[in-house]
Amino acid sequence: MFENCRLARMSDGHYCIVRDLGPVKGGKGMKHHEVIIDFNRRGMVTLLKRLLTRPQRAELARLHDLQETSR
Repeated sequence: MFENCRLARMSDGHYCIVRDLGPVKGGKGMKHHEVIIDFNRRGMVTLLKRLLTRPQRAELARLHDLQETSR
């Protein structure tokens, strides 16, 4: 998940972990990037939501499989 990632300071002053995707066409050295984790209030809330819903989805899938096999 964190391969080829780095900590970057964005233009508005907050920090992110970004993954470089390659050069911008005609961008004079600029690169496209994907934000992995955003270290501001909204980004941390989104990260926590993702982390909390992942186990619930896995648990629901496991319960569904158990119900299917018990029939």
